[in-house]
Amino acid sequence: GWMNTVKVVLGFIELGLALKFLSKADLVTKTFFLKRELFIALWILITIGLVLYLFGIIKFPHDDKKAKISWTRKGFGVLGVAFLIYLIQGLIPSERPRLQLLSGILPPVNVSYFHNEADGIYGMHPEHDFFTALELAKKENKPILIDFTGYGCENCRKMEEFVWNEPEILPTLQNEFILASLYVDDKEELPADQQTTIDMGGGKMKKIKTIGDKWSMFQQVNFNNNSQPHYVLVTPEGKIINNPVSGYMPKEDFKNFLECGLEYFKKNKK
Repeated sequence: GWMNTVKVVLGFIELGLALKFLSKADLVTKTFFLKRELFIALWILITIGLVLYLFGIIKFPHDDKKAKISWTRKGFGVLGVAFLIYLIQGLIPSERPRLQLLSGILPPVNVSYFHNEADGIYGMHPEHDFFTALELAKKENKPILIDFTGYGCENCRKMEEFVWNEPEILPTLQNEFILASLYVDDKEELPADQQTTIDMGGGKMKKIKTIGDKWSMFQQVNFNNNSQPHYVLVTPEGKIINNPVSGYMPKEDFKNFLECGLEYFKKNKK
């Protein structure tokens, strides 16, 4: 009996994980069908089904119809109720993202029924081409923040939702930098005249076929790094300002990284 219960519980968990991976595919292909609110609503339904099962309210064919519900099973049911209450918060519109524990698993805040594309992300409209950002930086005489990111990058979403959005960081990003968000997993194909093959050495050839291939190779060749998120500050002339940083980091560290680069740029931009 207990083994059957474990199998059913794992089945509910697998449904939730299937949605997670479906969401990643939805983001990478840029169909954006599985919006943040729809994802949360489906997880709520799955959690309700799990809770009802754990408390014995619903049963499946292989369950013992007269089995006594153990205290352990009831305890997991209570945890399911707590998780359900936590999820419901994500359906309430808010100026700041909710569900921090699920950041990176849920679709980004800008893939939402309540999001207006004209608003960008937190009022910013990142360039998705480095060379376009370079021209804009020259025009406005601002440094560029290169954000090597990915649609399937969980730490990238955590940085955007809970570090970029901090009051002591967001105004700096909005006003002092040209933001270039380069997606290394973008599956959109490049125009035929931009597709190429690069010799990686040792007889290995790398086909540059998609936008993601292009920016992934750009990151590896120019910055000797292939992790995401990876942040690089460069001048309008394309010169690195300070040491790049990678991965999720506390807001104080990211703030220091931005301020250090900005201070150096302002002192030397003449």
